[in-house]
Amino acid sequence: MSLKQTAQNLGLGRLALALWHQPIAKLRDSWRHGGPLAERETERQRLEMVAAALELPPLPAAIPDSPLVFHLLTGRRFWYQTAFCLHSLARTAGAPIRAEIYDDGTIDAEVDGWLRRLGPAVTIHPQAGIIARLDRILPADRFPVLRERWINYPNIRKLTDVHAGSTGWKLVIDSDLLFFRRPEFLLRWLQAPDRPLHAVDCEESYGYSRPLMERLAGAPIPPLANVGLCGLRSEGLDWVELEAWCAALIAKERTSYYLEQALVAMLAARQPCAVAPAADYLTLPGRDEVNAPRAVMHHYVAQAKRWYFRQGWRHVATTRGSTER
Repeated sequence: MSLKQTAQNLGLGRLALALWHQPIAKLRDSWRHGGPLAERETERQRLEMVAAALELPPLPAAIPDSPLVFHLLTGRRFWYQTAFCLHSLARTAGAPIRAEIYDDGTIDAEVDGWLRRLGPAVTIHPQAGIIARLDRILPADRFPVLRERWINYPNIRKLTDVHAGSTGWKLVIDSDLLFFRRPEFLLRWLQAPDRPLHAVDCEESYGYSRPLMERLAGAPIPPLANVGLCGLRSEGLDWVELEAWCAALIAKERTSYYLEQALVAMLAARQPCAVAPAADYLTLPGRDEVNAPRAVMHHYVAQAKRWYFRQGWRHVATTRGSTER
């Protein structure tokens, strides 16, 4: 028996993970965010953002048949980011927008009330109704991997909960986005969608090897696809194929936080896509850019969360009156 196998049998791998690797990873993450004192100050200002979200006015009245519809998955941890994202969109779009919000399972009566303060431009889809629809369209006995991932990997819900059993093109956006200038690219796509849409990442993050993804998709994988912005046609999704892709990816290379992004990249590999200009729709803005935004949109991933909670949202809070009509 090898030394590695002996260690595994003795549980030493799990012990090392708990006593060494995880604490070191947490320490590394802490320093990437400025260290413990900086993290404490960032958290204080994040709580200011939460309080400010409760003071945001309703969004402008929506036009019922407007094509400017944005779909977001949210809940207790992210509702305030959703509110600021939508207010920044309403301020910059130059036309009333609508939002379809999908409950991640944590929208209780209190969170529901906070979100409904945004007014009738927002529709909330409770999770009970979503699950009933998934049980019809993606039953667990036929789609065991997708339904297991639905339970343990909430990001997959941006695909399943929005698109399963639906029709038409839909633009799904993340809540940790803020808009500072008119998003012409997105508005044009929403007016006449004819191909999938995605953003550009700051670094390639698919969680799976390109050879495996390309073998499954049968086409070269596009570089740097990011799903902070993701436009897809609901009836164009082959759920049997997506189930098979998930099963194969996980069987070969385990689960990954980036599974949803990998799946969208594989879908994008097969057809021309509308790709949001990276300089305007910016993933991972730096501190200077956050302090004085020049891009159309910021997507606050990874270390950019620090500047998002300290400064980014304040640009929207100071101009929120312009969303009132």
